Amino acid sequence: MRTKPRFLAFLVVASFSIASIGGAADSDPVADWNDEEIELLRSLWLGSLEPLPPDNSNAVANNQAAARFGHALFFDVRLSGTGDVSCATCHQPARRFTDGLPKGVAIGVSKRNTPSIVGTAYSPWQYWDGRRDSQWSQAVSPLEDPNEHGTSRRDVVKVVVADDLYRATYEQLFGHPPDLSADEGVDRAFANVGMAIAAYERLLMPGPSRFDDFVAALIDAEQTAFNKLNADEVAGLRLFIGDAQCIRCHNGPLLTNNEFHNTGVLPFPGEPPDKGRVDGIRLVRADPYNCLGQFNDAAERSCDELVFARTGAGLIGAVRTPSLRNIGGTEPFMHKGQLATLREVLEHYNEAPLAVIGHNEAEPLGLGDEQLEQLEAFLLTLNAPIAADKEWLRAPETTAAALPRN
Repeated sequence: MRTKPRFLAFLVVASFSIASIGGAADSDPVADWNDEEIELLRSLWLGSLEPLPPDNSNAVANNQAAARFGHALFFDVRLSGTGDVSCATCHQPARRFTDGLPKGVAIGVSKRNTPSIVGTAYSPWQYWDGRRDSQWSQAVSPLEDPNEHGTSRRDVVKVVVADDLYRATYEQLFGHPPDLSADEGVDRAFANVGMAIAAYERLLMPGPSRFDDFVAALIDAEQTAFNKLNADEVAGLRLFIGDAQCIRCHNGPLLTNNEFHNTGVLPFPGEPPDKGRVDGIRLVRADPYNCLGQFNDAAERSCDELVFARTGAGLIGAVRTPSLRNIGGTEPFMHKGQLATLREVLEHYNEAPLAVIGHNEAEPLGLGDEQLEQLEAFLLTLNAPIAADKEWLRAPETTAAALPRN
């Protein structure tokens, strides 16, 4: 799967000259925003999100039967060494597919905070360090991690083969399961499991928020715009696109540039600093399930992101910019859950401390308490229900209910 640029660079540059930072909304909200500002807001509006591009590396990416199979696999605790861990152990629908912990806890404790998977079908990189380059290659990685599912690819395929409905669905989608004694066949079947899970995850998208309603009203020049956000939220929005410089990295309709940045977040006491992307690029290039690998389903491969990915010392300590959509309720924050609240995150960026590894790209903002409160108020307007049918947001009642019947 490959993405196209989703925002205009000149809009981001223009944002730094926007005036009237921190003002209050009045009775004519449309008149408060000039055409340049409205176009900038349009670039952040969910209504500007391009249709989900095809993932040619996954032949079943848009297959409904594969999505149902992946849905069942996502919640299946049999895909773990202990029989009590599923993907949903850490990616909990009620928590917007996060877990509320500094670091994910399954069989053991993982190395990083659990990121949401909502909207990640648009990203060319998965994980905080981008060590996987597709949803399906990411989906299989935790299965063999001893701190997560703690199982093996052969045992995962055994579960699929032994379950009558799983096996029937697998055969419908991918053909006969492999000989479990043949490593290459198991590797292919393991990739297919990831592709089914990815077909499910592609259905998980953020829904329109109050911020999007506000922008839609501005675009249509509706006076009802002032009912969508209050004065503090509007002031926070102006800070977001102006003096706070959030839009430098959190841009486009998903409010992420999907790039990697070092923002000087300190490690927990006693922990070594996280090298981030500088390790991630090495790992993704060595991954047999990457875009260049033999398990890519695309007839004609386009792997430019992987081939031409940025490297070098500038990536030391850098991690992927997360989407800000549905940020409320997904604390703690940052790549290892170091910051417990949104306010702590904002204070961190306001101070921009020296990085303990690499170089902190952020600069001190010098914002006051009221401005930080306004920024937080705006960020909470980005919350919205996930745009997926409710059946996808809970475990299937039974395996039989999860899978299609011929």
